[in-house]
Amino acid sequence: MNGEQLKAVVRKKYGEIAKKSPVELSSASCCGTQSSCCGPSDTESHDFVPFNDDYTNLQGYNAAADLQLGCGVPTEVAGIKPGATVLDLGSGAGNDAFVARALVGESGTVIGIDMTKPMLAKARKNAETLGFSNVEFRLGDIEDLPVEPGSIDVVISNCVLNLVPDKDQAFREMFRVLKPGGHFAVSDIVLARELPPGLLQAAEMYAGCVSGAILKDDYLNRLTATGFKNVTVRIEKPITLPREVLSQYLSDTEIASFIAAGATILSITVYGESPISVSA
Repeated sequence: MNGEQLKAVVRKKYGEIAKKSPVELSSASCCGTQSSCCGPSDTESHDFVPFNDDYTNLQGYNAAADLQLGCGVPTEVAGIKPGATVLDLGSGAGNDAFVARALVGESGTVIGIDMTKPMLAKARKNAETLGFSNVEFRLGDIEDLPVEPGSIDVVISNCVLNLVPDKDQAFREMFRVLKPGGHFAVSDIVLARELPPGLLQAAEMYAGCVSGAILKDDYLNRLTATGFKNVTVRIEKPITLPREVLSQYLSDTEIASFIAAGATILSITVYGESPISVSA
């Protein structure tokens, strides 16, 4: 599939997710903190995220915005200060944006970007219900952000950049919109080694943030090549896909080899800085 076809897969999948409540997602799928609940009947319709982190104790958390689609908590390492302008890439129903809003306070601003209209509608409804006037959700593509250059203090994102076909362009857009001296903190899925062809070619695995992932070193090198400084992995966790999920795409021999190789899929939270411009 080309880039636009991949985006269509993601829009369809996440548009369907947006129509479900958090209760429906957590009770009928392996999405959530208890990834061991995966089974064949669950994965038929919900094989996209068996690795969400628990947000419930975070200030700003809102259950209606938590569709359990993340793979980390980027705000934990984002260093968000009161009054800051924060951009959330792939903001979904608003989960990370509302946590960021609690950190920036009334004097700050949070902008969420999402390309899926049902997600955008859900996020805007949540913000309206909560009475937030300093949280804005915009329809847009991460490869072509509807955001002014040099206007953002902090960029965050949670398990979304791996879904972007042109990651180099996404990183360039992050660099463009950040203020000199600004920074980013993103949680994402990367690989310790190449995936088996059966997983790599599965559209469902792409929508689930797995086959869209690239090698960890490649990911970090691309961020550095974009111009970011002090790029560091702050948190790293192995992701285990249950055998029930693997069996949909791999033979028994391939599964055994995949498991024997050790952790292949990783959740990382990465921090990096935009350099401070120096006048000539």
